[in-house]
Formats: sequence, structure tokens, C-alpha cells
Amino acid sequence: MTTTATIEIAEEQRTAIIRRLRRVEGQVAGVIRMLEDSRDCRDVVTQVAAASKALDRAGFAIVASGLRNCLEDAEGAVDPAELERLFLSLA
Repeated sequence: MTTTATIEIAEEQRTAIIRRLRRVEGQVAGVIRMLEDSRDCRDVVTQVAAASKALDRAGFAIVASGLRNCLEDAEGAVDPAELERLFLSLA
């Protein structure tokens, strides 16, 4: 049985993850502006790749910081299939 849990992440890590996500937010806004301004395709793709990598890193940081708590059920057990599914969703 799977239950919903909050992600427990140390405040310092939470702050770093949020900062990284804010950077991604800015990168995506920049990509939109680049497309609106008909910028060079290579520049746009480079920025999309950078935003994607930053978002992946934020996801991995969340996983590394709070996965166990996120997946524990009422008895403290972690479903290995759910663990694998979440890891693969980041791949």
C-alpha cells in the first residue's frame, strides 16, 4: 500500500534546490525570449540543454535528499518497484 508523504529535506539543501529551480525558471524564460526574437537555432538549443541539465540536477538533488521519506509507508517499508520507477522517471 502506497501512502503520500511530504519530502523531508534539510533547510540548507531545500534552499539550494529552490535556488537551482529559480535559475531553471530564468533559463526557460530566456529560451522563450530567444524564440520570440528568432535567435539562432544553435543558441536556443544550447540554452534548452542547459535548462534541461539544471532541472535534472534539481530532480536528483530532491531524490538524494528525500526519497526514503517520500516512499516510506506507515510501517517504514519502501516499495522497491516504486523506488525504481521514480529513479527511472529522471532518466
